[in-house]
Amino acid sequence: MTNFRTVTLLTILAAATLAAQSASEERIRRIEAGLLPPVILKGQPLRTSRLEDRMRQLKIPGVSVAVFDKGTIEWTRAWGVADATSGQKVDPDTLFQAASLSKPVAAAAALALVAKGRMSLDADINTYLTTWKLPDNEFTAKQKVTLRHLLSHTGGVTVSGFRGYAANEAIPTPLQLLDGTKPANSAAVRVDIPVGTRYRYAGGGYSIVQLAIEEVTKKSFADAARELVLEPLGMRHSTYAQPLPAELHRSAATGHRASGEPVAGRWHIHPEQAAAGLWTTPEDLARFAIAIQQMAAGTAKTGIMSRELAAAMMQPVIDDYGLGLGISGTGRETRFGHGGSNVGFRCTFMAFKDSASGVAVMTNGDRGAEILQDIVRAVAREYGWPGLAPLERTLGSADPAAYKDFAGRYEIPIRSPPVVMVIETDGGKLYRGSGPSRVELLPESSATFFAMDSDMRVEFIRDPNGKVTEARVWQGGIERKATRR
Repeated sequence: MTNFRTVTLLTILAAATLAAQSASEERIRRIEAGLLPPVILKGQPLRTSRLEDRMRQLKIPGVSVAVFDKGTIEWTRAWGVADATSGQKVDPDTLFQAASLSKPVAAAAALALVAKGRMSLDADINTYLTTWKLPDNEFTAKQKVTLRHLLSHTGGVTVSGFRGYAANEAIPTPLQLLDGTKPANSAAVRVDIPVGTRYRYAGGGYSIVQLAIEEVTKKSFADAARELVLEPLGMRHSTYAQPLPAELHRSAATGHRASGEPVAGRWHIHPEQAAAGLWTTPEDLARFAIAIQQMAAGTAKTGIMSRELAAAMMQPVIDDYGLGLGISGTGRETRFGHGGSNVGFRCTFMAFKDSASGVAVMTNGDRGAEILQDIVRAVAREYGWPGLAPLERTLGSADPAAYKDFAGRYEIPIRSPPVVMVIETDGGKLYRGSGPSRVELLPESSATFFAMDSDMRVEFIRDPNGKVTEARVWQGGIERKATRR
């Protein structure tokens, strides 16, 4: 006979569960109806947008989101389709290419080996390489490249990113990738600036880390990462296997171009696994972010590295990048995370350093980057998270006749080759970029401008002769000099 007290308890628990589900549904409805822009103008009302409207406008077939708060995954939700041709729906278990979100997980795999005493953060990386060596030159004479350098993009190595390989293209071996020999479609990975002197984003450095992990563990990178990170952290839907195994094709989203057309062959193959080759879900990324925060805080039930190593991931080395993670904000607003961009896929995740709260967003469209942070801001407003509200800018004035002086190409040395910022003037307006995707720059003053699509501000600098020779660019809390070419 069932105990009355047991029945009562079960009834109470069921009612509490239904109430929690109802509260989550209300939150989701408010978020999907209230995407927030990055910038608002002082004195003007806040304008929100609907997620499904933005997806349609930007031709983004599918979006998948996971939200976690205080160490618990609150909810997951997906919108749209995994494949525009077949109409297959996206669900929370649909796999997306993580692109550069692969790097934090790969960094964690390397640090798990450091925790086991099998690698060192500060030894010459060539110590762990046998089939290939990073060539020494004048830039490595005073300081050898280490794992710490490679994970923090301070090693001075080349090759910013990788476009991957279409289904009908030959796939290079790891050594062909590192040496830039056919059929590799990227340049050789080499050191071309003094080691440890500045941050410069380099996916090529993560390809070196990938090879080092393989040679230390005597396993494929996919197997090593699975054993070191994915399985221990419960990332059961994630894999670094490249090409993606046939049995997982039905679970994977197709990438789509800016036009909305599917990528030929559905997606590109990424032998650069550590840099760009992870397939995963927002929920698995949430599990990863929670684990990193809790390991750093000393509250993790399952750890793959020491508290000190996990904390080091969130400690900036140079600029705003730690060991595999980007860092932003200060105090209680300090956040860690990463963005990602592969052909046909755009994604991001962010979490608070002190609370294991955050959000992961994945899309299968080339224009997905245009809504990622809008979703993050909407979630942050709903949960009352600090530091993520839209920026308020004051619209000033400038003489359009001076805009011709600002037009040109400006190099920002944060990648190899450098990022080029194109400034154009047209019809009495100033723009960043060219073509249909260009963004208008609005005046804050006669020489300082801001964009409405990001936190970017640009100040144009004249030399003593009055010629514009450089620009100061502020973005993500970092100021950088851009040289006019």
